[in-house]
Amino acid sequence: MPNGKVRFYDEARGFGFIQGDDGAQVYLHASVIPDGADVQAGTRLEYSVADGRKGPQALSVRVLETPRLAKRTRKSADELAVIVEDLVKLLDALGGRLKNGQYPERAQSRKVATMLRHVADDFDV
Repeated sequence: MPNGKVRFYDEARGFGFIQGDDGAQVYLHASVIPDGADVQAGTRLEYSVADGRKGPQALSVRVLETPRLAKRTRKSADELAVIVEDLVKLLDALGGRLKNGQYPERAQSRKVATMLRHVADDFDV
């Protein structure tokens, strides 16, 4: 079964579109969404496809992941700019150590990985 993200979904009108991982666009009707599922733009789905009158249409849908409301919780661009600048300095220092054949300590590696994930979450909306 193919996977993809909901590109657009209008709950009031009862339809939307899925952008498949393969690039194909698939029509999504409210009748194929499981009861109680929260579908919005960015929701990852697994679905089966059939040819409808106007092209590919999703038949059975399973929600894989619903996105967080990142737009409301992400930092402002000014705050994020400062964080990115500091992160670049930190990564540059780590890169210098790696060139000399020295990996960072495990605790420091975990902190850097956590920071990178948080910054990535602020960018990925």
